[in-house]
Amino acid sequence: MIDRRTLIAGLATGCAVSPSRLAAQQGSAPVIGFLNNASAAQWQPFLAAFENGLAEAGLRIGQNVSIEYRWAEGRNDRLPALAAELVARDVRVLVATGGPDPAQAAKSATGAIPIVFTVGPDPVQIGLVESLARPGRNLTGFTLFTGQLAPKRVDLLRELLPAVKTIALLANPTSVGSQGQIADVRKVTEPLGVRVSVLDANTRASPTRCSWRVTPSTILAPSALRHSPPDAGYPPSTKHAYSRKPAD
Repeated sequence: MIDRRTLIAGLATGCAVSPSRLAAQQGSAPVIGFLNNASAAQWQPFLAAFENGLAEAGLRIGQNVSIEYRWAEGRNDRLPALAAELVARDVRVLVATGGPDPAQAAKSATGAIPIVFTVGPDPVQIGLVESLARPGRNLTGFTLFTGQLAPKRVDLLRELLPAVKTIALLANPTSVGSQGQIADVRKVTEPLGVRVSVLDANTRASPTRCSWRVTPSTILAPSALRHSPPDAGYPPSTKHAYSRKPAD
């Protein structure tokens, strides 16, 4: 896997040996495809950092590079079609951010265009790459290893509620890597005699149906709410905190 500087350098070389020379040859700037399962508004701070990083590498939007953005607006079922659009656009590199779902959609869409991804879970465990040292094929990127945070989340929850016997885990079961997230939590809780109840955060309706069950002993899986559409119907407190009191 790669660090930030290498990632930016990879984007630069993926776009061209010399962006300005290639732009002159083609008559237009090379295009970076950017795929994400959230919305532009949700990702605005990250977009600014991404574009600043490109500028540091000599890639200036509107001058020697352009970016085609595709946003799934919290609907993972749209990702394959959006990835296909970017491939048809003949982008020079495909940046898949926001978790494993955009990365898997990009991987399925092309085996030729270089893909740079960011994911939370172990990319080997979810079948995204062959190994961390040698990702293989046309993929590279970095992971946050969020699964390794499961023990800490459980520990923090038990510090607050030492007598807790059941933990609710709000997760999106259709998200790539979600089962791994659930398994990581259960691996920690089972030796403690703590039961894990998984709440389905897949659809717009399901959070409303189960919101009264979101208790003070609730852990939110990284894929559950982060990329949900603004009108998905989640209780406001679950959008900004890791627990809430049961609804009346």
